[in-house]
Amino acid sequence: MQDILKIEDRIFTVRGKQVILDRELAQLYGVDVSQMNRQVKRNIERFPKDFMFQLTKDEYDYLKCQNGISNSRGGDRMLPYAFTEHGISMLAGLLRSPVAIDINIRIIRAFVEFRKMKFNYQHLFERIESIEQRQENVEYKIESALNRICSQESIPKQGIFFDGQVFDAYTFVSDLVRKAVCRVILIDNYVDDTVLKVLDKRSAEVAATIYTSKISDQLKLDIAKHNSQYSPIDVRTFSKAHDRFLIIDDEVYLIGASIKDLGKKWFGFTLMENTSAEEMLGRIG
Repeated sequence: MQDILKIEDRIFTVRGKQVILDRELAQLYGVDVSQMNRQVKRNIERFPKDFMFQLTKDEYDYLKCQNGISNSRGGDRMLPYAFTEHGISMLAGLLRSPVAIDINIRIIRAFVEFRKMKFNYQHLFERIESIEQRQENVEYKIESALNRICSQESIPKQGIFFDGQVFDAYTFVSDLVRKAVCRVILIDNYVDDTVLKVLDKRSAEVAATIYTSKISDQLKLDIAKHNSQYSPIDVRTFSKAHDRFLIIDDEVYLIGASIKDLGKKWFGFTLMENTSAEEMLGRIG
């Protein structure tokens, strides 16, 4: 059981799938990770995307932030590959060593235990939620009323800003950025230096990335000057988005105006509660 628990600690959820990273597998199998990956690439037809995929930089940074993964890949120049349960079974068939076979059996058992544990927690949470929904006594109603009063100044999930509400709109987005724990990701086709100032409201340890359709020479210069003095902001090109999105950790906000134009005209915003940030970033690649 102790070995299974150690393996379970190496199982992460990425893009809705339970996976183990290549370097963790190599350590378990007792092989060099680059040698193992070369073996995989020589047999790449055996590893479709539901068996193995390479993490994006945002996905890997988020895993490091959430799970305390250390930088041990030579500066992380190569983003790691993630293997699903099916991919691990295929990998063990390629390695064909007694150690690989034994470890693979333990890994498969760990995946089973991981699913059981996840199911049990989900069942527990559903029971707790059911109990809370039935609780309608006077004390609960008073507490709920007090909570609503106390949370009046909390960040709203949706709303509209009208023309002229420049400061209100700026404060709203700044408060969103400030609450980030791991990452802030902006998808906006119209970016200038004012956007960099808004993103600087985040804590120094929070990663920031901007996806925009075109990076002008002026924006390149602004970014270089900014990053030489403040926590760096990574800016990348992405032209497939029409709307503007602001990702705060796992939350996705749809913003009806570019950040640089907040409050100049009417715009709406909403927290997209059923939208997966990881799925969006996985599609960006």
